[in-house]
Amino acid sequence: MMNRRHLSLASLAALWLTTRALMLWLLAHDSAPLLGRGAVAREVWRLYFHWYGLLSHGAFPAHDTLWQYPPGAGAVLLSPALLPGLTYFQAFVALTLAADAVIALALAGAGTRAGRSLLGAALWTGGLPLLLHIPLARYDIQVTALAVISLLTLSRSTRACGVFAALGALVKVWPALVLLGTPRGRPTRSAWTWAAGAGAVTLGLFVFVFTDPLSFLRQQSGRGVQIESLGGTALSLARHAGWSGRVRYRYGAMEFTGPYVSAVAEVSLALTAAALCVLLLWRVRARRWSEATPFDAALCAVLLFTVTSRVISPQYLVWLLGLAAVCLTSRHTAQRPVAALVVAASAVSAVVYPTLYGEVIRCTWTGSLLMLLRNGLLVTAAGLSLVRLWRATRPLPAAAVPAIGSPAGPDRVPHRALSTP
Repeated sequence: MMNRRHLSLASLAALWLTTRALMLWLLAHDSAPLLGRGAVAREVWRLYFHWYGLLSHGAFPAHDTLWQYPPGAGAVLLSPALLPGLTYFQAFVALTLAADAVIALALAGAGTRAGRSLLGAALWTGGLPLLLHIPLARYDIQVTALAVISLLTLSRSTRACGVFAALGALVKVWPALVLLGTPRGRPTRSAWTWAAGAGAVTLGLFVFVFTDPLSFLRQQSGRGVQIESLGGTALSLARHAGWSGRVRYRYGAMEFTGPYVSAVAEVSLALTAAALCVLLLWRVRARRWSEATPFDAALCAVLLFTVTSRVISPQYLVWLLGLAAVCLTSRHTAQRPVAALVVAASAVSAVVYPTLYGEVIRCTWTGSLLMLLRNGLLVTAAGLSLVRLWRATRPLPAAAVPAIGSPAGPDRVPHRALSTP
């Protein structure tokens, strides 16, 4: 058994090294037409480096409409200074690979525990390259690392879980959702209290050290409907039915402009609010918690907020792959088919961007149908995730609960059937 485990870990290590070498090769050949003609890498060496110059002088890019990130993102963009012997681009990619390795090691470590599985580490190692070189030229791996570590530390330290979730939320907001599924009672109080405290202290440091750390709120409120969002897919198809809208470059993305776009944006916001209400209702009504419930709830929550977003950039799939991988570290997860859908959506997303992004911008039938397929997979994954999460945590029928004192009494109830106090 031990030799088989070592063999599995060695295979994962070899797969990680091989796939990451391939991702680096793609990044080095980013100027090829099918790889985006340099657009993917340009995000780092031009935009991030420009922001780095401002941040290194103690100021956030307050008047830059492209700056739409919480203040914690500034720390990530400043981190290449830790490797002074490299260029900014080289240091950024090196640190991104390091964060990627941390995630793989954390998932592998969790998968080797008793009753756990290495499927999570395998999904992350083999699934991330489906997004080609995009993950290496964005900082979503870093924030995903914080969310993954937060979830994996929950069973050992609710305090650490809360702190990592707060740090992730200060970088890209969504890691706050990983606390949704913490077990009721003391674990929730501890994780949420430490998250609030760590978040407040860290935000205070940014306010003290930098100017305009909250300037991102102005830019974020002005976002429209990106062509890769669910609403954007509807508008793209509407173009074929005679709708007169156009695609324009706004706020750092390709967005739709024209009649009814504001209405579509409002519908997206309403759907996000509805998703939040559904998740809160689930938490109130859930009665059974297993070791996988916090993982499953985190994936479900981020999926729901992703599909209702006005922006579904390809790097969002990095988050979903990370959370799906965490789910698969537990043999009790209800999200296995959801993880498969996320992997499929990742593969399609790489075709959409950068390979055929011009088709999407021009709203050709090819571009529209590709977006319909990618977003259809994500919507299906979100709906299935919610249904399976709800079913996995609902109360057992009375006939299924063993009587006290019977041979299969409370001490023998399977872990998944345990009720919360």
